[in-house]
Amino acid sequence: MARIPGAVVAAGGLVGGYATARFTERRPLGGVVLAGAGAVAARQWRESAGAGAAVALSAAYVAAFAGSHPLAKKVGAWPAVGAVAAGIALTSWTLADRHRP
Repeated sequence: MARIPGAVVAAGGLVGGYATARFTERRPLGGVVLAGAGAVAARQWRESAGAGAAVALSAAYVAAFAGSHPLAKKVGAWPAVGAVAAGIALTSWTLADRHRP
């Protein structure tokens, strides 16, 4: 069975977490989606690129989530989420996913 790349899981976690929180009006539920995707992505990053890369990419994932909030005040919520999701996807692909056999 083919695995979904960590880049897709992480970007999907950011977009899915925000969408879940927004459309259900339950921020904690969005946090569950965000955290679950982050855990799956971190496991994949560790398997693909090692523990150091997994720690760095997990920190970038959390920073992307945190950074989307002030960015949303400048460009709007969806554009901010899209931008940070694209950023973490590119970072993940560069550091971990393109090295996967």
